[in-house]
Amino acid sequence: MAQARINGIALRGIVSALPVGVEDVADLAGRFGADQAERIATATGIRRRHIAAPGQCMSDLALPAARSLLDGLQWADDSVDILVCVTQTPDHPLPATACLLQHRLGLGKRCAAFDVGLGCSGYVYGLWLAASLLAAMGRGRALLVAGDTTSHTLDRHDRSVAPLFGDAATVTALEWDVTAGTLTVDVGTDGAGAPYLIQPGGAARQPDGPLLFMDGTQVFAFTLREVPKAIAATLAAAGSDIADIDHVVLHQANEMMLKRLGAKIGARPDQVVLAMTDRGNTSSATIPLAMTDALTASMTTGRRRLLLCGFGVGWSWGTALWEAGPVHISQTLLISQEGSVIPAG
Repeated sequence: MAQARINGIALRGIVSALPVGVEDVADLAGRFGADQAERIATATGIRRRHIAAPGQCMSDLALPAARSLLDGLQWADDSVDILVCVTQTPDHPLPATACLLQHRLGLGKRCAAFDVGLGCSGYVYGLWLAASLLAAMGRGRALLVAGDTTSHTLDRHDRSVAPLFGDAATVTALEWDVTAGTLTVDVGTDGAGAPYLIQPGGAARQPDGPLLFMDGTQVFAFTLREVPKAIAATLAAAGSDIADIDHVVLHQANEMMLKRLGAKIGARPDQVVLAMTDRGNTSSATIPLAMTDALTASMTTGRRRLLLCGFGVGWSWGTALWEAGPVHISQTLLISQEGSVIPAG
């Protein structure tokens, strides 16, 4: 596993964006039957998911989120040095969605913009990349975009995936600041797990191949096998104990899985954030979305010790321990198909 300790990276704000369209248990009952829909919701803890409209891309959600964040922080558009976009549902095979967002936001031409094609672990990977670049520069600002419109990649009648995945985009503002806390990151990969969570079609190997496939049993087994070890390694590298952590924010995939995982790493129930009931699994967006949904009051009032861990498709996993905050902005927005912004309740 690759590890890094990076000083001087300040978290200035996070804005999450969700499409206004929603599917709930009643909608699933119409496709799978009421009893089956309720059993799935009870097992996963997911009762509602925001679903992008046809033709609504991840960048259409990220754009108003980024604009709200930049305006709220009073950052000039040309002051952003780096734009990292983590997504598995880009607008096009090429150019990179980050390039499209750089132009739509009016960022300066000296801004380095690129995509990272990761899912469940992607937020931690993106955080590591953006932080490493800022540290190498010894100055600057970065926007980390993370999100997916996974609902466009699956069969609505496939009960193994359709009740689980929602759509979202998030934008995180990072800034070089020598007074900021330490970010410790540990990441790993096991590509042998690729067949168990895969969208075979849509790229060069099978342009017209199958839609999203997931073997939930294999995902569960992988998570309990690899993630506790990765979390332990990160805590050891940081010289910390799980009891020292204010908030444990895990990839919001399945409530039962997270409770099992929290117990396995020795976390108290009050440390583990559970924020998937009305969101579902939003891929790389789950960690920052959980933070804007559940931790805004905490994160805007002081510095917090955060344990962030994403895991899944790849197999790929990443854990970060971060002393972060107080943040200036933390909010969740709803975005209409036309792009109108509605503050979430």
